[in-house]
Amino acid sequence: MRPASTIARNALALGGRMVRAGTTTEAIDNEIHKYIISQGAYPSCLNYIGFPKSVCTSVNNVIAHGIPDTRELVAGDIINIDVTVYKDGFHGDTSAMFGVGKVDSLGVKLMDATRESLELAIDMCGPGVPISRIGETIESFVGPLGYSISAQLTGHGVGRSFHQNPLIYHHANEEPGEMLPGMAFTIEPILCQGVPDGIQWPDGWTIVTEDGGRSAQFEHTIVITETGVDVLTA
Repeated sequence: MRPASTIARNALALGGRMVRAGTTTEAIDNEIHKYIISQGAYPSCLNYIGFPKSVCTSVNNVIAHGIPDTRELVAGDIINIDVTVYKDGFHGDTSAMFGVGKVDSLGVKLMDATRESLELAIDMCGPGVPISRIGETIESFVGPLGYSISAQLTGHGVGRSFHQNPLIYHHANEEPGEMLPGMAFTIEPILCQGVPDGIQWPDGWTIVTEDGGRSAQFEHTIVITETGVDVLTA
């Protein structure tokens, strides 16, 4: 899984360097696609259940699965770029937030809190730890900050399949199961400034917040080891 995850990490960094006012998400998608192909890999999102592009680009109030298009980014936007790569029979999945130019303080705080929630969740992972502890950790951190957590979308097992068990919930839950050495999955919390409920657009993919509030997401692919956790996309 490490080669796929490394390419995904580098592709995400490439996309992040392109984020500026006047750039289109379609241009970002095109460049990431070319990079992934140049590495002898394939963008997992492309044609996945009909998804038409190589990456997801979710801007401002788009919770997830935004389809790259010709809209130009403008100063103040926040954007999530989500990259998954297939290489040598395995997938690696990662995403991150980027600000376009100067972002207002509330937007910056939202992105910072989301990143920190992911880091806290990763830090408590290890063999024998209940999988539900991930959601408990994130909710305990996020609650006092006043953000809500999207429950519509989860992290997931990843490896030979793009999406597989276990499902990783980012809110407090009572799902059974514990982390075992060799288990690989994503953690990808989505925090919202307002309500966490999403509405899907007619394109069948794009999910936006019901109240128009902004959302943010960060994601890593991790694998549980005998002694802790290895973050493959770091």
